[in-house]
Amino acid sequence: MKILIAEDDPVSAKILQFTLENAGHTVVVATTGAAAWELFDKDPVRIVVSDWMMPGMDGLELCAQVRKRAKTDYTYFILLTAIHTGRENLKKAMGAGVDDFLTKPIDRESVLMRLRVAERIIEFTQQIRQLKELLPICMYCKRIRDDSNYWQAVESYIAHYTGSSFSHGICPECFEKHVRMLPSEKTWSKPGES
Repeated sequence: MKILIAEDDPVSAKILQFTLENAGHTVVVATTGAAAWELFDKDPVRIVVSDWMMPGMDGLELCAQVRKRAKTDYTYFILLTAIHTGRENLKKAMGAGVDDFLTKPIDRESVLMRLRVAERIIEFTQQIRQLKELLPICMYCKRIRDDSNYWQAVESYIAHYTGSSFSHGICPECFEKHVRMLPSEKTWSKPGES
């Protein structure tokens, strides 16, 4: 898995990079929050490990940027903290969208445990997305059921969720099967005639 590290302390960054690469991950390192955001915005990754305190854009601001980025798969965000980070600060971090915490100095086993959790959650988010992408469609009338258990025409459903418009026609196979077999207009009776 590709992991982005945002860490301004070169020693901590090297220890974390070495630990992650030895576990088989590809690692990209940024020394500032702004540089990490540029890398992420260009090529989003599924896991970010960021120091909290960095000059300029700190870890919370980076997390907020990651969460605001449109059309991005869920990113698991781990924040590096000091050992004595207070409860209020941890609540603030959770409110900003942080998923997990690692304390400094970095412990190899803790990093690997957090990554196992991150991988599980990322896998679950992929499964949920796939389930949301499945459309319940009636095998007879082809109407689709929406989230409030309302059945509607495929065209209405897609127009509602995507803004697309439709025009209707008849494909060659259906023309042969359904239309060509209809009696010609000359043999049709007018209303009221038998």
